[in-house]
Amino acid sequence: MHPRAQQLIDALGLKPHPEGGWYRQVYKSEERVMRMRDGAERSAITTIYFLLVAGTESAPHVVQSDEVWHFYEGDPLELMIGDERVALDADHRVHVVPARVLQSARPLGAYTFVGCSVGPGFEFDDFELRGA
Repeated sequence: MHPRAQQLIDALGLKPHPEGGWYRQVYKSEERVMRMRDGAERSAITTIYFLLVAGTESAPHVVQSDEVWHFYEGDPLELMIGDERVALDADHRVHVVPARVLQSARPLGAYTFVGCSVGPGFEFDDFELRGA
């Protein structure tokens, strides 16, 4: 593992994520909102740190809310959204994955450190891992 990736895991207290990589929730709004399509109540927004290293990936999955990916540092990230491929890097730092769209991601080098903000906020009940 790249030394900087290990430093991030240790310094930020990142834990293994079920879809792959390491994460830590850094914000969960106390404001509650109702999702219009199904009436589910959620936090208004949640945000995590997310780290992927060479040989790991964010496995194909679906989230029931819009997800905004934020690039922080490291090598570019390849984000697969349905059939589209997008690279997040120092020149393209933010990309939105619409709710209920299949997505996955992988680092294009030693490590990629990003953040993900979800609104209405993320709950594991709204997360579905899919086969590769």
